[in-house]
Order: sequence, then structure tokens, then C-alpha cells
Amino acid sequence: MVRARPPNRALKREKILALAKGFRGRSKNCYSIAIRRVQKALQYQYISRRLKKREMRTLWITRINIATREHNINYSTFMHKMVQCNIQLNRKMMSELAIHEPRSFKALAELGKRRLKDGLLAAL
Repeated sequence: MVRARPPNRALKREKILALAKGFRGRSKNCYSIAIRRVQKALQYQYISRRLKKREMRTLWITRINIATREHNINYSTFMHKMVQCNIQLNRKMMSELAIHEPRSFKALAELGKRRLKDGLLAAL
């Protein structure tokens, strides 16, 4: 008695080879090699999605640091003062302000230079 193969085996094979499209050498044609290469590629994709977020945050922090140093204040002091003054702008928006709205960022930097007692109320 001959056992029939399951019908989804060919579909599974096509799916793996479709994911391997663009690979070099036998890893795009040979199923057994393609399985390993595709699995590794999916792992790299998963890791890279998280690394991308980390690298973007590092970029924003670097931009804010450069912009704050132009106003004679360092990054850590600036961010500490923003928290104390209850200014809830995230780093992405602060970096965008530093690039596209230098006057607005200068106002934030001036706020960061003030003493804690003055704070946000003195700016208003």
C-alpha cells in the first residue's frame, strides 16, 4: 500500500523558495539549504526591527545633545529640567524642533537653564 503525501507539502516548499528568492547560489534553488537560510533571514528581520527603534532613539538623543550644547547646556541637564518643568515632549519631537524650529527649541533651552523655582511659571 502506497501512502499519499499530504497536499500542503508542495505549497510549503513553494512558500520557502518564494521567501528565498533573491538569495545567492544554491540557497535560492535547493530546498534543504533554503529552509535554513530563510529561517536565519527571518531571525535577522525580527532583530532588526528592534534595532531600528534603538538606533532612531540614539539619533534623536544625539541631535538634541548637539542642539542643547549650542545653547550652553548639556543633554542630561536639559532633559532633567524638562521633566521638572512637566514638559512632556518626547525625544523625537524635540529633535524635530531642534532641526526645523530652532527658535522654539531655543525657548525650551532657555527654560532648561532657569532655576527650578522659576520653572514653567516664569516662562508664562
